[in-house]
Amino acid sequence: MKAGTRRGCGASSENLALRTRHGRPAAALALLVLAMLAAPAAASSIRLPAGLPDLPSLTEGVQRDVQSGLALRGYDPIAYRLEGQAVAGDPAYEIVHDGVVWRFVSAANRDAFRDAPEIYTPAFSGYDASAVAEGRAVEIDPREFAIVGARLFFFRTAENRQRFLADPQLQHRADGLWSSVAQSVAR
Repeated sequence: MKAGTRRGCGASSENLALRTRHGRPAAALALLVLAMLAAPAAASSIRLPAGLPDLPSLTEGVQRDVQSGLALRGYDPIAYRLEGQAVAGDPAYEIVHDGVVWRFVSAANRDAFRDAPEIYTPAFSGYDASAVAEGRAVEIDPREFAIVGARLFFFRTAENRQRFLADPQLQHRADGLWSSVAQSVAR
């Protein structure tokens, strides 16, 4: 199979939305978030308990799973290049970058991403590249990807991937539309 067409193993069932890093139920964190949304002026004075990652900002760039908070549903963004397939990251090798939790298969991959995230973050913040070319932000299946040149693209379906790769103009169109599509994404 060509790189980017294999399907990786499923993402971990560990859900960051259920428990914080210190084992505290997320209900307290959820109440804090609701309070912040209800009173935005007071949000800047509210502090999270020590040891928790900062909450995502309203201007974060990378698509993240709404249930788990993970970028790429927990798949390692570096493994796409090294392994030629989607590989689920390990919670032991996790970092928060720009308000999003990223997982990796090894400390080496995590450190490489930490040192140069602009190289490893996906094009169009991980949204379906073919949909961006149509002016829309659509969630992806992290197992449907392609590496074109130095860029990592994701797609919702294999058909979207094939269409994008078959028509080079779609990449140019997506590049031109991305800034307006990015502004339309609700955070």
